[in-house]
Amino acid sequence: MEGTLPDSSPRRSLITVTFNSREALMRFWRDRDDDAQTEWIVVDNCSSDDSAALAETLGARVIRLPKNVGFSAANNIGLASARGDFIGFVNPDVGIDKATIDRLEGIARETGAVVGPQLLDPDGTIQPNGRGYPLLTAKIRNRLRGDDHRYLLTSDGADPYPVVWLMGAAVFGTRATIDRIGGWDSRFFIYYEDSDIGLRAWQAGVPVLLAPAATATHGWARETSGKFRWMPWLREIASMTKFYSRYPEMIWSHRVASRAHPAITRAVYPG
Repeated sequence: MEGTLPDSSPRRSLITVTFNSREALMRFWRDRDDDAQTEWIVVDNCSSDDSAALAETLGARVIRLPKNVGFSAANNIGLASARGDFIGFVNPDVGIDKATIDRLEGIARETGAVVGPQLLDPDGTIQPNGRGYPLLTAKIRNRLRGDDHRYLLTSDGADPYPVVWLMGAAVFGTRATIDRIGGWDSRFFIYYEDSDIGLRAWQAGVPVLLAPAATATHGWARETSGKFRWMPWLREIASMTKFYSRYPEMIWSHRVASRAHPAITRAVYPG
């Protein structure tokens, strides 16, 4: 069990990165639980709507950035400003309550892991936010079919279970754990940063766990879905290139990735 902060400081910090996120904030954060032990930090990436002003009216401490520095860099800015020793990175389109945060905090402090809640679609169906090896072939197949059980990891039980990485919409850990990993890699403007932080966690000896009994609703509006726009795709391609240059074993096969990461394979794919 890690030490706690003095009573005058919040015990935990939620960090939300916004970019033209007014609608999501109104939908998912307007009725959030007030908790004197939790601070909410919003890092606004130079929104052109009133995301920052709305976040302030909803109770956030807002850091307004003069330009869009990307998801990873903004998360790190929020982390540097956070006063809690339990940290949650939570997207503006995620609705999460105090009971869920309490469960995640207990797991993180007991295990020293990076943890995530089980994300749900707004209609209550399970969103597969626990993922397996981020193989290039698995990502392509997931876009086309979404039926790879070694990539979309789920469990029928209630106990936390290991995954290779968690979708970046909701990622939690103690400050000591996040610092041990090195935070988010700001070289990933957006996309693949969550795959990267999961792999770096395992490389640092930090397990990555998904907690089925802790649930949160996720709106999940992906920029590269729906109407075609060049910029999101260019950013995804740029991040993809950086990611597979760093982890070339993920270009090949599950067997090659398993050999390169035996500790992950033993934990996530026993037998």
